[in-house]
Amino acid sequence: MGSNGLSFTLLSALFFMALVAWVSYQKTRGEADTRDGYFLAGRGLTGWFIAGSMLLTNLSAEQLIGLNGSSYAFNMSSMAWEVTVAFATIILALLFLPRYLAGAFSTLPEFLRSRFDDDVRRLTALLFLVGYGLVTIPSVLYSGSLAVLRIFDVPSMLNVDDSTSLWITVAIVAMVGGVYAIFGGLKAVAVSDTLNGIGLLIIGAIVPVLGLAKLGGGSVAAGFATITSTHAEKLNAIGGADDPTPFGTVFTGMIFANLFYWGTNQYVIQRTLGAKNLAEGQKGVLLSGYLKLLIPFMMMIPGVIAFHLYGPGLDPIDLAFPQLVRDVLPGYLSGFLLAVLLGAVFSSFNSLLNSAATLFCLDLYLPLKGSAVSDERLIKVAKRAGILIALFSIVLAPLFQYAPEGLWQIIRIFTGFYNIPVIAVVVIGLFTTRVPPLGPKLAVLFHVVAYGLLQFVIKPDLHFVHIYGILFVVEVLLMLAIGRILPLSEPRVASHRPQVDLSPWPLAPAASVNLLAFVALIYLVFSPLGLASGSLGLPFWAATASILALDSMACSWLLRRVAR
Repeated sequence: MGSNGLSFTLLSALFFMALVAWVSYQKTRGEADTRDGYFLAGRGLTGWFIAGSMLLTNLSAEQLIGLNGSSYAFNMSSMAWEVTVAFATIILALLFLPRYLAGAFSTLPEFLRSRFDDDVRRLTALLFLVGYGLVTIPSVLYSGSLAVLRIFDVPSMLNVDDSTSLWITVAIVAMVGGVYAIFGGLKAVAVSDTLNGIGLLIIGAIVPVLGLAKLGGGSVAAGFATITSTHAEKLNAIGGADDPTPFGTVFTGMIFANLFYWGTNQYVIQRTLGAKNLAEGQKGVLLSGYLKLLIPFMMMIPGVIAFHLYGPGLDPIDLAFPQLVRDVLPGYLSGFLLAVLLGAVFSSFNSLLNSAATLFCLDLYLPLKGSAVSDERLIKVAKRAGILIALFSIVLAPLFQYAPEGLWQIIRIFTGFYNIPVIAVVVIGLFTTRVPPLGPKLAVLFHVVAYGLLQFVIKPDLHFVHIYGILFVVEVLLMLAIGRILPLSEPRVASHRPQVDLSPWPLAPAASVNLLAFVALIYLVFSPLGLASGSLGLPFWAATASILALDSMACSWLLRRVAR
């Protein structure tokens, strides 16, 4: 990239980023000065902001790099992590969210304190903070920095080696991205997420189209014909035992991993806790489920295209997307791409920082200091905590370059230390009344020890997602057994003190059924009956018609019930 091209890229990227920052500032002036304003956007988020923020909080360069690397090296099986999220969003919208909003909780550990005790609150807050600090935040920084590094050839630009350029990029991304979270609060995060999400959707649509055109010698149709007729097995999402995500895991541990992420993970559900009312929260959550169905097309098809263009020789596999973008994206879009990439990274990074600061302040600091702490003091502590966490992440992030199995797998393996015990404890907290606090404490301790032994010492011939499922069942049974042996003398449920309208969205049940139908259709498309077969025969069209007919009948029945 010449000096003129570099200048244009940087200036146009700065323009788009400044535009997002200005709009976010205008929308949030003066709203981060109070406790609810800083941590929960004043409990005034609407469905569109919730959906946009949940989507972009989840989507980052981690997906752009990791999912495309997986489809490049293997097949579409890892789309399960994205598409099956629909089930978790439905559970959150219909079951979890009404109870969260009924208690006006600011954090998930606060809900667990209401149901169990302060020790369970502190334990889960520490689990989140350790997981965020050691794995999630550094991985977001690393993946985003790697994308910028490779696509824009930062080592050549700065005339330094790859390792040094990675450290520099990580530091810059962390410092700029932290500004939104540390100084703007949740609403600034949500508004900027929504705006950056629009840009990500645009880039996500452009790259595969341009990639297909390059593969087809200028014809998108010819490129599509190539990927569906040559090595069509790359389009198969029904993963086998040797694939990164075997299909069987969809029905075991993945259910609980997704329920953790979308139903209990603080940095995701914090948007829903700030909902204007239950109906808006349900709209936002379900809309985010629909938007996740676009991910296979936006963030995995480019990896398949890269395989056809470059063959299987890219090392590491996480270079597939950066290489494709460098080859197909016009120079005049380079600044927009940089702004979108950084926006996606900032989104996940600042959401994590905001949530980590929220957990530290509301679940660790405030209970120690008492309710007399002023909003001004609490927000000041939150900002300092965010700065310290950001600095810690800058140190850890570059170490992810040494992950041998690719970024996507290493993140999923290590989050297993805290995702399953949290969702198990929440399920027990929501649906039982006599399990004592001892149950969650023993379950968490058991999980950390057992998962560590199974993953790194015993190493059974079992996919780690299956281990998720087995441990979830064991831990739930353990807590139920303790509840039977040492039950609470009086039933205990989470507090009920709603601060927003709890009237549900009337269309939520029909939207949920329709969402599940779309999940089935996408799996049908990327299956041996669909595109992976090289042609769409009668069985594919018959199955498609059956799914659509069942969906239509179920939704019509639900809508008639609403009308009555």
